[in-house]
Amino acid sequence: MPGSGKTRIGREVAHLLGIRFYDSDEEIERIEEMSIAEIFETRGEAEFRAVECDVIAGFVRADRAYRSRSESTDISSRIRHSQRPPRIPRSHIHFEGILSLGGGAPMNAQTQENLRHYARMGGQVIYLNAEPEEAIEHATRSGTRPLLKHNPHKVWMDLYGQRHETYAQLATFTLPTHGKTPRQAANTVIDVLDESIIHVSGASPEYDVHIGINTLQHLPDLLGDPSSKDGAVRVALIHTESVQRHSDKARAILRRTGYEVTEIVIPDAEEGKTLRVVSDVWDQLGELGFTRSDAIVGLGGGAATDVAGFIAATWLRGIRYVNCPTSLLAMVDASTGGKTGINTEAGKNLVGSFYTPVGVLADVDTLRTLSPRIFTEGLGEVVKAGFISDPSILRIIEKHADMLRTLDPAHITDEQMNIIIELISRSVRVKERHVSTDLKEKGLREFLNYGHTLGHAIEKMEHFTWRHGEAVAVGMVYAAELAEIHGIVDRDFVDYTRDILESVGLPTTWSTLSEALGPDATDAQMEDFEDRVLEIMHRDKKARGRMLRFVVVDEIGHARRLEDPSEDSVIEALHRLAS
Repeated sequence: MPGSGKTRIGREVAHLLGIRFYDSDEEIERIEEMSIAEIFETRGEAEFRAVECDVIAGFVRADRAYRSRSESTDISSRIRHSQRPPRIPRSHIHFEGILSLGGGAPMNAQTQENLRHYARMGGQVIYLNAEPEEAIEHATRSGTRPLLKHNPHKVWMDLYGQRHETYAQLATFTLPTHGKTPRQAANTVIDVLDESIIHVSGASPEYDVHIGINTLQHLPDLLGDPSSKDGAVRVALIHTESVQRHSDKARAILRRTGYEVTEIVIPDAEEGKTLRVVSDVWDQLGELGFTRSDAIVGLGGGAATDVAGFIAATWLRGIRYVNCPTSLLAMVDASTGGKTGINTEAGKNLVGSFYTPVGVLADVDTLRTLSPRIFTEGLGEVVKAGFISDPSILRIIEKHADMLRTLDPAHITDEQMNIIIELISRSVRVKERHVSTDLKEKGLREFLNYGHTLGHAIEKMEHFTWRHGEAVAVGMVYAAELAEIHGIVDRDFVDYTRDILESVGLPTTWSTLSEALGPDATDAQMEDFEDRVLEIMHRDKKARGRMLRFVVVDEIGHARRLEDPSEDSVIEALHRLAS
């Protein structure tokens, strides 16, 4: 809106990034060689909007011929000297810089389509949502705005009523500017530009995974304006006690935007993934009178987002929800893909549904509050993504294994965080490729379960004292041993699997198994232990009848199924984990 600070904040962002700032009004004045006020007075608003539309299209659409005649600065030089280079994918963007639009520009139908195209190609459209009185004062100070010459307060408020919903719909991010200095607002915009955004298709709704700093600021964009007919009014913020500081931040963002927020605290880790916990939350939602227009925000590790998603899927047969993962494992795996579920006495995740969030907000700053063990377990799922689809992940881990193994999450440097963000982004892209083509796990998506068949059995038999990523790590070694027994891979592959997992501090043997199959164990004890493991693996979701099915890797980056292996080979691979 007029007076929201577009020019000042835009210039600040451009300065901090070391890139070019453009103003559509200034471009029009330069091209037409007359002021905006003169164009309005001599040629009318309709003519002005037509010129404006064409100028904006020249910036945001690569298929338009218009280019700014003043765009002659050496971009590579600007980037070399930038203080904080942005992460926007350059190959998809027509211009390099920040463009400030006139307040009426987004109301043009063709400009709206151009902005949507720009956003689809990876660009960011930021809506600076200013406080009215503050913006009106700024807008009328210069006296150069033709639309505000008479009765500016009424005109501004009328324009706001006409434009706000369109602005909000077009924006990839809405930034309330009240109480922020231009530098503070600019830094928030830069955080948005620094994000890695991965689009997940193949589901309804399709959604984005935002990976970066301060991504929780997107919550209002995903939940909708609470004052509009389509926005959520009440939000249940479901989280564990261990992430209270992060839930406090989410709650403040939600309440500042106008939502009624109820916090629901559930037990940590797998203790929270029970029917009793879910039933208690259902009771609370009933007492609150939650309707289909209300929403769930799940914040925490993978178990918390699993539970929050299951509650959202089952309450009134489905209400909208947002996942806000705070652990590495949740960011790279659990929060994306639409799997929701709880555990039962029979096994892990046997009760659940496929139900997609409206968005995933992975704020990497939350990783700084993890213990080293919880950070390391997340690397199990990262390594898995490398083995089944993206060998580059494994090369990055090889190069930085010492850093990852000894990392103190509380003291992550910017350089280390960049490496971690790349690993997260690559892992999420692997998951996106699998879930976008196979949401219901009828084919390709099964490969995401590499290492999980035995991994889930270990978790169950260890009464969930093992972390999920630790169990999956041993499960991958098991799958590699099984593949080697069946002649699918050679011994070097198995050794490499063990080496890369151990290099980042993940386990590759199962201590309880070593005890059960040790020299002091009787044949009956060994057979009983083997039978219990087999029984749990037969309950695996990939099993068909009494036929076991495993995901194996035949070469790095390519997974396949191994169906109905002999019981002797299954037991032999199990014994190899004891050595």
